[in-house]
Amino acid sequence: MAGFFSRLKEGLTKTRNNIVSGIDAVFGGFSTIDEDFYEELEEILIMGDIGVNAAEKILERLREQVKEKHIKEPAACKELLIESIREQMQVGETAYDFENEQSVVLVIGVNGVGKTTSVGKLAGILKDQGKNVLIAAADTYRAAAGEQLLTWASRAGVPMIGGKEGADPASVVYDAVNAAKARGVDVLLCDTAGRLHNKKNLMEELKKINRIIEREFPDAHRENLVVLDGTTGQNALNQAREFGQVADLTGIILTKMDGTAKGGIAVAIQSELNIPVKYIGVGEHIEDLQKFDPEQFVNALFDVKEEDLAEEMTGGNEDGE
Repeated sequence: MAGFFSRLKEGLTKTRNNIVSGIDAVFGGFSTIDEDFYEELEEILIMGDIGVNAAEKILERLREQVKEKHIKEPAACKELLIESIREQMQVGETAYDFENEQSVVLVIGVNGVGKTTSVGKLAGILKDQGKNVLIAAADTYRAAAGEQLLTWASRAGVPMIGGKEGADPASVVYDAVNAAKARGVDVLLCDTAGRLHNKKNLMEELKKINRIIEREFPDAHRENLVVLDGTTGQNALNQAREFGQVADLTGIILTKMDGTAKGGIAVAIQSELNIPVKYIGVGEHIEDLQKFDPEQFVNALFDVKEEDLAEEMTGGNEDGE
């Protein structure tokens, strides 16, 4: 995990320069904790794509703690601020239950966000955990989506069921669901189209896919993940809102976090939409997609030293094989 932490920390450099240097300037520039101090902090959080809603919650928590602990020095607030950012991002104990049940996971997202590659990487992660995985290539609208997914599927060593370009996505899902049942598959990952500009069609298509899964595989655990591009900041938030109108979203895969200045969006999404970020991507390789760890993210953002992190994490990570 240390390798991933280093890449995440490096990837968040621009975000760090954007947010943390501003926060440090506030802590260094104020001698007392007053309204101006809080307003300045709030502005920096909002400018760093953490969003109005999350910034308000974070500062409300900070005010409470300053009062409770009778803190007078602005510099003494930094740890509390980091802690209240962390609190905004908890993933929840049941977030990854689908890994241990027979599941159907729909992955949606607009073109260009890294949706198809995320399906391939997720297949690799689950395969490495010893799961029997099947991929359904149900994004039949985008030219070459099936070929791209096939490349990722073979890289992950996972079988794939697809249809011809332009085929009915629901029929691909139908075939995949029946194959998954026949083969005793643990997790069926479905790459679906994300045509937000044609929301009515998308909604109908997802309804049709849902009906097929409910009819053919009623006992399957259901998971709907939306893939968002971390470099697009508030636009990513708007996309998630729009997808939330057409699907019951259970989690977010946040991609392209290597090199974005808008990494604060990870905090905003959770707070604004109440949907957990479940996976985070920092590069092209299969191992560059990992489960989202709020502790690790905040440590990377605020550049907490790796030695400190190693102490915190010893014995804490049970996901390794």
